[in-house]
Amino acid sequence: MKKITHVSVLFLTLLLTFPNSIISQNKDSHSTADIIIYGGTSAAIIAAVEAKISGKSVIVVSPDIHLGGLTSGGLGWTDTGDKSVIGGLSRDFYHRVYMHYNTKEAWNWQPKEAYGNKGQGTRAMDGQSRTMWIFEPHVAELIFEDFVKEYDIQVDRDEWLNRENGVEVEDGKIISITTLSGKTYSGKVFLDATYEGDLMATAGVSYHVGREAGSVYDEEWNGVQTGVLHHKHWFLSDISPYVVAGDVTSGVLPRISKVSPGNKHDGDDKIQAYCFRTCMTNHEANRTPFPKPENYDPLQYELLARSLATGRDDFFEKFDGIPNYKTDTNNHGPLSSDNIGMNYDYPEASYDRRKEIIKEHEDYQKGFYWFVANDPRIPKDIQMEMQKWGLAKDEFTDNGNWPHQIYVREARRMIGQFIMTENELLKKRPTPNPVGMGSYTMDSHNTQRYIKADGFVQNEGDIGVNTKGPYAISYGALVPKKEECTNLLVPVCVSSSHIAFGSMRMEPVFMILGQSSAVAAVLAIDNNVAVQDVDYEMLKNALAEKGQVLKK
Repeated sequence: MKKITHVSVLFLTLLLTFPNSIISQNKDSHSTADIIIYGGTSAAIIAAVEAKISGKSVIVVSPDIHLGGLTSGGLGWTDTGDKSVIGGLSRDFYHRVYMHYNTKEAWNWQPKEAYGNKGQGTRAMDGQSRTMWIFEPHVAELIFEDFVKEYDIQVDRDEWLNRENGVEVEDGKIISITTLSGKTYSGKVFLDATYEGDLMATAGVSYHVGREAGSVYDEEWNGVQTGVLHHKHWFLSDISPYVVAGDVTSGVLPRISKVSPGNKHDGDDKIQAYCFRTCMTNHEANRTPFPKPENYDPLQYELLARSLATGRDDFFEKFDGIPNYKTDTNNHGPLSSDNIGMNYDYPEASYDRRKEIIKEHEDYQKGFYWFVANDPRIPKDIQMEMQKWGLAKDEFTDNGNWPHQIYVREARRMIGQFIMTENELLKKRPTPNPVGMGSYTMDSHNTQRYIKADGFVQNEGDIGVNTKGPYAISYGALVPKKEECTNLLVPVCVSSSHIAFGSMRMEPVFMILGQSSAVAAVLAIDNNVAVQDVDYEMLKNALAEKGQVLKK
């Protein structure tokens, strides 16, 4: 009898769950739809739902197997800002979260009353649906899969764009895209809904990677920000950067740059740090201990031991509680889950190189947790508490309980028809043709770790600037310059400066922009015009009818 392998079981499971998608892939290597969406993020799925609601055929070409990006990849403690400006299908997603947790079955580890009303039941003044903004990763993924089934959306998974010659462009229009497996997808309008902007870049659209100098867009918070200490993610005390503390001849500790960080407001090619948003639990019945990576090296975390030795004790501040005794655990402190300075080449790297970077980040973060739970230099009170925690057994079950999505906080950013900057977010200048709103703090995580002139170590790049209320996002930030491409919309790698993207990069905003992009794509098709020439009054009215919030 032929042995049924793990791969066979996985394929059978996918076939039963997504029969239309898999059968269509095997039946025909060339598919056509009105709208082709590349990506498996939250923006991609919401855009596909809108396309179907609007009566258009759509195919989601997803490099990911799991749908939802960071929303289903561990970021369950949603960064929202002013929730009242989150409308349309984005709000519907969070309404569905509320409905899920309004059932008894949702609370399998923790009584609902024990969790309380945290993040639940918010209602806007105009009677919008009740919502819940805090959730477990598998719940978010379930909701995205429900969207796919409910709207009968074709999703072709594990399909990676051929970035060498996989985008056919004629007269400024994308005709088709081809994946590494040889499948080709033709459409009238295309959406790049990836975190990396691979379709946008391969199509020849202009983009930027890194931080612009402050002078480029007349911004205060762009570029190098040495001496700016907005959060607690920096060294409060003088910490030596050398292998033997105070001994320059002993060499520099790992993950510290030996190069000058640059002058304040200088531009560079550096991007803010990535990490994984890990789902932890201290509920013993659902806890698996932190794994020790094979290449574990305690020297990688020496700076943490030295920082904690000064009496710093705020280690657990970003173990944000989500339902069923779990957390969305984020970076906190001078050396934490953010792998500072190790991602600079990720945005434009090959797929193989990206896998290497992701694996290095995974090993670093697993080693970080292991270090805190086991190294004898960690203060006993912190270590004993950490030993109560571990990864949740019932999350990311096909990936060793580790998130399937790294937190790509920033990669490429399009240079489009309109560029959003801090000046629009701070309302110093008006924003033309709004298609959605954001409101979260302009937030950049640290970009580099360096040695100061006094010989001690410090982090640089961590910024948190309040936008002083919601701000509008321009339609021009979703479309390329007309001379570059006339049938592409980009709802994730939007046209913005580094610091403006620090606020716009929130998952609810990506869903808002995904829906708005799909509505614009429909209008472009129906009126046979370039996406840049979509009539804004028509777009504005259509978005308002669909519950998008365009002003406050």
